[in-house]
Amino acid sequence: MIEKTLHYHLMHPGPSAMPGDPNPTYCINGVYHLHYIYNDERGFSFAHVSSTDMLNWKWHKTSMQPSFTGHGMFSGTGFITKEGRPAMIYHGEGSSHNQIAIAKDANLEEWEKPYPIEPAVKPGQDASIMDHWDPDCFIVDGTYYAIYGGNPGRNKPATLIKSKDLKNWTYVGPFLKHDMPDVQKDEDVSCSNFFRLGRKWMLLCISHNKGCRYYLGDFKNEQFVPDFHARMNWRKWTFFAPESVLTPDGRRVMWAWCPDSCEELRSAGIQSLPRELSLPDDGVLRIKPLRELETLRYDEVQKKNMEVKDGVLKLLDIQDEAVEIRARLSTKAAGPFGLRLFCDAENRGFEVLVDPVAKTLQAGETKAPFTLVPGPDGMFEVELRIFIDRFMVEVFVNERQAVLDSCMSFDKHKGLCAVSSGGTAMLKDLRIWKLKSTNQGYLEAVKSGKWK
Repeated sequence: MIEKTLHYHLMHPGPSAMPGDPNPTYCINGVYHLHYIYNDERGFSFAHVSSTDMLNWKWHKTSMQPSFTGHGMFSGTGFITKEGRPAMIYHGEGSSHNQIAIAKDANLEEWEKPYPIEPAVKPGQDASIMDHWDPDCFIVDGTYYAIYGGNPGRNKPATLIKSKDLKNWTYVGPFLKHDMPDVQKDEDVSCSNFFRLGRKWMLLCISHNKGCRYYLGDFKNEQFVPDFHARMNWRKWTFFAPESVLTPDGRRVMWAWCPDSCEELRSAGIQSLPRELSLPDDGVLRIKPLRELETLRYDEVQKKNMEVKDGVLKLLDIQDEAVEIRARLSTKAAGPFGLRLFCDAENRGFEVLVDPVAKTLQAGETKAPFTLVPGPDGMFEVELRIFIDRFMVEVFVNERQAVLDSCMSFDKHKGLCAVSSGGTAMLKDLRIWKLKSTNQGYLEAVKSGKWK
């Protein structure tokens, strides 16, 4: 295990959380509860953490683990029953079935014994495509529906079952009416999470070979009819296994496991910063950092109206490990422009660049698609929000795209520079805040081992 303690990202206090997927999540009486997978001598278990702000977490005892359930805990989701009770649906590793468990109390520390789901198949139905794998449960017009994912390697599609009482289930058929042109044939639907967003339904999921992705569309006649698909991961093992929750004020907030391509980080159980998802009437997904992150800010530094001629402009040195940077830049030049972190005169460090021609956003070694449309005056305008947490860097641009990557040489160089290629850019506004640590619960859990 590497020295990996982060300041405000949620992470596992033990030696290994592989695979680390975030899982059943709830908001109950103003308290957020999140589960995630970790693996130890008992097998695969669901760690349980809670928070009132999705930033400061405390660990509970691990109730959902093999000595209680009789099987390992693989991915699933949380939901509230029609009677108002917290419940979870998940795949029972080693049981060959998906399972349901219902909490005994609102603290989610005591659960009724889970039971397997046995969907009935009507005469004439072909249920051979159904796989017991990574389920999700949602309610429409008083009916429970559960998505059954397609186990990677078996080349089976996601399917749908339904129930009125969570006990008696019947097979419906394929979940997707059709797939999208940019989805490859070998992509599975795992870690699914299905919910309303704006005027559409959103399916968050992964394919094991491509990472986190999402669909938008409609749920009609007991099938999902997608009309849009996009990715949230562009480099293997960077942004994986999503989960979301609806806040009391109506925000849809998601997390994802961030195992990275580095084996040492893969077992650290690091979760992404919470992201707020919304879908306004223009149908373009908005992705913003959790607004509660703003409560961590202190010691603001501001710079305004600085010209960045074709090349690199040194701005300042950043000595702190927990930082938010907010930068507004504009240019008519067609080349890449943005910021460099952890750099010096000879080291390019970690680059955060928008390329209007290539239509990309780069963050470290990761490049994501990003289209930047010039305004009436021909200027390209961007607002970058960058969160640095030691070696973790998360970037949000214009609320339209989000990328993260790691920089294991974060402590070698401290420079922050602005970059412009092919012409002059204007750094209209630069604000930098130190961020308070929220890892007190993590440090206490490391000492107490309560999560065990």
